[in-house]
Amino acid sequence: MKKSLIVALSQNHVIGRNNKLPWYLPNDLKYFKEVTMGKPIVMGRKTFESIGKPLPGRVNIVVTRNTDWSAEGVKVVHSLEEAFQLAESIAEIDGQNELMIIGGDQIYKASLDLVDRMYLTEVHRHVVGDAYFPEFDRSQWSELGREDYKAEEPNPYDYSFVVYDRKPA
Repeated sequence: MKKSLIVALSQNHVIGRNNKLPWYLPNDLKYFKEVTMGKPIVMGRKTFESIGKPLPGRVNIVVTRNTDWSAEGVKVVHSLEEAFQLAESIAEIDGQNELMIIGGDQIYKASLDLVDRMYLTEVHRHVVGDAYFPEFDRSQWSELGREDYKAEEPNPYDYSFVVYDRKPA
């Protein structure tokens, strides 16, 4: 089972500000939907609360330390390991071979050393924020593909979609 993460990050690794995305890139939202559709998605509670509802067409798994927390339409777990076990069994039942980690920063930090693939939207800009994607050693990753885009309405920044696979140890 492939464990993957998907994230949009700025040049200074910002991924959020005040529990929201620090930009509006419609093409990135479309890309996110295409990559994650039909696959189980794993996220932290704050990420789920920032989205505000379960994402359709995907089993939504929310990781929280709060044992009293619940939300309609999602599966609640209390550890990343539990999330992976649940996502793997759901993916297998659904005929999928990939689970997707969609954030936020604490979930990315905890899962970075465990994932096989990263789908990055690299936003070519420095932005102010309070949530960051962890630094990672690019020498441990092979770039599988890249699509570069220039800013044009309604996407205000240059950006790239880049897929990385972890190199064999």
